[in-house]
Amino acid sequence: MKKRILVFAFTAVSMSALGQTLEECWQAAEQNYPLIRQYGLIEKTTKLTVANIRKGWLPQVSAQAQATYQSDVTAWPDEMKTMMTGMGIDMKGLKKDQYRVGIDVQQTVYDGGAISSQKTIAREQGNVQSAQTEVSLYAVRRRVNEMYFSLLMLEEQMQLNHDLQELLAGNERKLQAMVKGGTAAESDWQNVRAERLNAVQQATSLESQKRMLTAMLSTFCGMEVKSVKKPEGTTTRSQSSGQRPEMRLFDAQRQLADAQERGLNAALMPRLGVFAQGYYGYPGLNMFEDMMRHRWSLNGVIGARLTWNIGALYTRKNDKAKLQLQREMTESNREVFLFNNRLEQIQQQEEIARYQKLMADDEQIIALRSAVRKAAESKLAHGIIDVNDLVREINQENAARVQQSMHEIEMLKEIYDNKFTTNN
Repeated sequence: MKKRILVFAFTAVSMSALGQTLEECWQAAEQNYPLIRQYGLIEKTTKLTVANIRKGWLPQVSAQAQATYQSDVTAWPDEMKTMMTGMGIDMKGLKKDQYRVGIDVQQTVYDGGAISSQKTIAREQGNVQSAQTEVSLYAVRRRVNEMYFSLLMLEEQMQLNHDLQELLAGNERKLQAMVKGGTAAESDWQNVRAERLNAVQQATSLESQKRMLTAMLSTFCGMEVKSVKKPEGTTTRSQSSGQRPEMRLFDAQRQLADAQERGLNAALMPRLGVFAQGYYGYPGLNMFEDMMRHRWSLNGVIGARLTWNIGALYTRKNDKAKLQLQREMTESNREVFLFNNRLEQIQQQEEIARYQKLMADDEQIIALRSAVRKAAESKLAHGIIDVNDLVREINQENAARVQQSMHEIEMLKEIYDNKFTTNN
């Protein structure tokens, strides 16, 4: 992960002077997005959880101390006590206050696969969390698309605005010469000059919008974005959404349910273990000896224990039913996602086709508008039309160029939105 980030950072720096591509902005935004840090946290948490579960095979040691006072204790029958007293043996009996300080050690030998299933469940839970994070990170691309193509549109409009200013400035110089020669009124020159100043104001507004959008995209990507490159307009056919991270999330959720069901099976298996108990206290295991001598002693027990908790049977049916409902919910979410994704692809493909048809006539419209504008310039020079007619033709030619630019950028956006939809 660190190596990948370093390589990308070097690439981003080297390409910053040439302008960023859309793919570079995707990668930078994903690496810069705060959610990316969760990948490492999820991995570390999963490893710690699995390590803790694995420690279930280690001996379990517990220490204890207790002091009790009993209402009654084990005692000799009166006849035997009388007989012992007659023989000169002092039979004291057990004391009612008793004490114990000890240690218990238990070692699991066979757990029916419970620890193994718990480790698998922990790993699958980590996979689900990672897949959810991947889905959220993938959605970052759509936000990058919005800002990237908006910035690209602004840059196109700024270039067209510059061309419009150049065209108006040229006509302004011609009219200024005509005014000096007495062949045009000064109001005609003022009219064209006012139109050029309007274009200058539009350029100021576009520049402000570009600075704002550039700052937003730079902040989102975590690198300085000065300009953007127009991506290639290669279209793709409608494809399945098998590469979308949502599909991996659905698979991970299904695998988690399967692991949890195996855990239910392991809960029904018997457990075998060995244990050792040792304590120092009174009374000890030799009760008869302690009846005669009130003293503390060391005591120990070792053994094996087989346990079989059939209580898991009480809820097994309901637990399996819940897991089945989780699977059905996952499959339902998968079907809904695929259905909506398919609808989105159809809409995007239709939009791409629509823009392609519109763009087929854009060049011809621009050529016609340019010819009409040039003819209007000639007519104005010969006094056939007034300057208002020329300004109108200039604006209509510029509107045609803006429309062509909008069609192209919007088609490119639909193409890359379609790539996002199919993850192709």
